[in-house]
Order: sequence, then C-alpha cells, then structure tokens
Amino acid sequence: MEKQPAIYILASRRNGTLYIGVTSNLVKRVWEHKSDLVDGFTRRYGTHMLVYYETLDTMDAAITREKQIKAGSRAKKLRLIESVNIGWKDLYDSIL
Repeated sequence: MEKQPAIYILASRRNGTLYIGVTSNLVKRVWEHKSDLVDGFTRRYGTHMLVYYETLDTMDAAITREKQIKAGSRAKKLRLIESVNIGWKDLYDSIL
C-alpha cells in the first residue's frame, strides 16, 4: 500500500485520544507515528494504534475527507471507527 492517498485515525486505546491524518504512504506514515519519529501530538498523547483508514483516488479527495472527519463530532468519529473495527484492533499489520 505505497503511494496511495489515504486518511487514517490513530488512537491511544479504545475510546482514547484520537488523531486524524492524511498521507500518500500509509504504511510509512503509521510506522513513523508508531516509532515516535513524528514530534508533536501523536508522541505526546501516545496515539499509536491504527484503528481506521480509507484510501482515496487523489490527494485532494483525501484532504477533503480528512477535513470532513475532523469537523465531525467525537461520537461520529467513534461510530466511524466501530463501523469497520468494532474491537478497536490495531490494523497496522493488515496494511503491511
């Protein structure tokens, strides 16, 4: 899954702190977060579990979708995650 526009949600734990991001290389970007190579929010709050992601056709579409998700309520974000990942499993291994 390289060079494919995607949005993703990282969590610190089930129902914990959430981080929403956009990337063109999901595997690499999540690995950077998990390895604490990204200074800032994800390192500070320990949001290292990939709990949701979507791939999109273009980076513009991915950025638009990221903004749409970020603008939603926390409850809406939790429903989105649980619509595909009811157990809040770390999906990172499934994208390798």
